[in-house]
Amino acid sequence: MANPPSATIDTRRPQMFPTLTAAELGRLGSFGAPRSFRAGEALERVGELGHGLAAILSGSVEVFGGNDSGGRDLIVTHGPGGFVGELAQLSGKPALVDALAATPVEALIIPPERLRALLVAEAELGERIMRALILRRVGLLETGAGGPVIVGGGENPDVRRLEGFLARNGHPRRLLDPAVDADAAALVSRFEVAPGELPIVLCPDGSLLRNPTVTQLARCLGMVAPIDPARVHDVAVVGAGPAGLATAVYAASEGLSVLVLDCRAFGGQAGASSRIENYLGFPTGISGLALMARAYNQAQKFGAELAIPDEAASVAEHPAGGFAIALANAEQVRARALVIASGARYRRIQAAGLDDYEATSIHYWASPAEGRLCAGQEVVLVGGGNSAGQAVVYLASQVAKVWLVVRGPGLEASMSRYLIDRIAALPNVELVSHAEVVGLEGANGQLEALRWRDVRSGRETRRPVRHLFLFVGADPNTDWLEGSGVALDAKGFIVTGEAAGPGRPALETSLRGAFAVGDVRAGSVKRVAAAVGEGAQVVAILHSHLAAQAVQA
Repeated sequence: MANPPSATIDTRRPQMFPTLTAAELGRLGSFGAPRSFRAGEALERVGELGHGLAAILSGSVEVFGGNDSGGRDLIVTHGPGGFVGELAQLSGKPALVDALAATPVEALIIPPERLRALLVAEAELGERIMRALILRRVGLLETGAGGPVIVGGGENPDVRRLEGFLARNGHPRRLLDPAVDADAAALVSRFEVAPGELPIVLCPDGSLLRNPTVTQLARCLGMVAPIDPARVHDVAVVGAGPAGLATAVYAASEGLSVLVLDCRAFGGQAGASSRIENYLGFPTGISGLALMARAYNQAQKFGAELAIPDEAASVAEHPAGGFAIALANAEQVRARALVIASGARYRRIQAAGLDDYEATSIHYWASPAEGRLCAGQEVVLVGGGNSAGQAVVYLASQVAKVWLVVRGPGLEASMSRYLIDRIAALPNVELVSHAEVVGLEGANGQLEALRWRDVRSGRETRRPVRHLFLFVGADPNTDWLEGSGVALDAKGFIVTGEAAGPGRPALETSLRGAFAVGDVRAGSVKRVAAAVGEGAQVVAILHSHLAAQAVQA
């Protein structure tokens, strides 16, 4: 079965697959080395670390993506002036496509570190190449080619967990349901998979995983590799949300060696927003994932190392100076300075039965995956902030009805006016004010109904719904800092500046050389633009700190 067509390939083919002139190929010469390939020889193979970007000097190369039947579909044929590669080649990750020499080929191989140098040094040409790499990844995301195959039912919470992880990290994937797909059923039978072992995941290298953790899946796909324990980075950034990515972009672009750690995905809570319409420079709005993906690619372009998913478990000052960060996988990271951008964890509500449906029916973001899951149904969403408003607007386009439950008298005190007006104009959204969800009902882990209570009258309302969305704020993600010496306020947020100690710069914590930015910082403005601003601001302070360290040494 062939992959679904890619709208991006159809509409933006010239930008995805540009042909470089002889003069442009000549400008690439100082960044790579020539290499010959025999007819039939692979320039890159799915799941294997490649050579880097390959600019074709002579001959032709065919690029293939895998399909649901286990075969391959031809994506494009490159001739002289074409180049083989997509975003995986920017960071040295395993290839997502097969590229085979259709004839004898002479190519210029540009390794990842030199490719990044090219993108910076050759502004106009680098822009064309970078755009092509991004669009090629978009095309793979649209077709699923090059990614793992997840076999399991669409309502299986573990299927949603794995699919959501890959989606948030911009990685292609294909989903096959053995209940309706003969190929998927054959795979389940072939590998003797018990129902309780679903989903299974077929990785591009041929490995089969039975209901893996996201870390196991990421390791199998080569998304994250062991970190060199002997290397001392200039700065380690914990958290890849807007603040952390901004720090990475500005620090790496100014020549600092940067390592970014995140336990889940790039983008943080902003990456889960269906549409952000009040971010400067995007008058028509942009999805949070698209905005954060641009920042993620930008950080890679400037040479930042991004380890996702890798979770920071604790931090301590290192005897030789700087910091030692212990990871949950028992690895250790060293850095001369630390930027804490670990954000916040989604807050839950106190309602009877919530724990019973956490894995199947409770959602903390509204992405296309949730939209497909809830299509045509009634849903309940709790929350009155901007994130809740963006989710309501998106879900209203996918579901039969959205019940918006808020404890206060309305939305005016907590939501932007443009969202309030938009929600008021949606015919399938009903605001329920002065109310709180008090109970959930269902069977076999699947929500069937819930109840909310009017906090003034005590009257309860019961609705038959299968999905509950919670946008009720978040608590600071600072548990991993216990024992580190980083001071917190009464609510668990990190105190900085003068509040952390006399003479401290604005974003420095009580621990010298450790800084906090974004939502995790006490007193921060909980907006994407504010987080990005703090991420940029801290880099100037980092330079001063590192310079002082060098003088003391």
